[in-house]
Amino acid sequence: MDMQEYERFFEDAAGQARLALCARARCGAVVVRDAQIIGRGYNAPPRDDMSQRMCHLALTSSPKPKADRTCCVHAEWRAILDALRRTGNLSGGTLYFTRVNKDGALLRSGRPYCTACSRLALDSGLSHFALWHDDGIVLYDAVEYNRLSYRSHLDA
Repeated sequence: MDMQEYERFFEDAAGQARLALCARARCGAVVVRDAQIIGRGYNAPPRDDMSQRMCHLALTSSPKPKADRTCCVHAEWRAILDALRRTGNLSGGTLYFTRVNKDGALLRSGRPYCTACSRLALDSGLSHFALWHDDGIVLYDAVEYNRLSYRSHLDA
């Protein structure tokens, strides 16, 4: 794929992030295989049930990892589940993840850190995980993304 295709998939993920119902972060993800989007997701309470939104709780002092201090279903999880419902097979797929700011503008990603998402990506059969960093788009092998996610917690 060329750079324009990568950027288009990140813009699609940003479109999902603009739908997010989480009060803390606006994240979006798409799963792509054979240059086609097969799954979409944004972060929100389970089943988009606003009565389950607990974003107001102060979980910052929790011993839980940063990525698990939320009441919301991660955008990555929703995109993976959506793709599995549609296709049943994610082999060869790539997950594109991004965030948007309060004005809906796409934000650049940090380095891999969410071990819950990295494990689910591996278990679902995804081959790659794509992030758009300040220094460019990186397509991580799913195994490497998982290793780097755990490494980020060791280095902290």
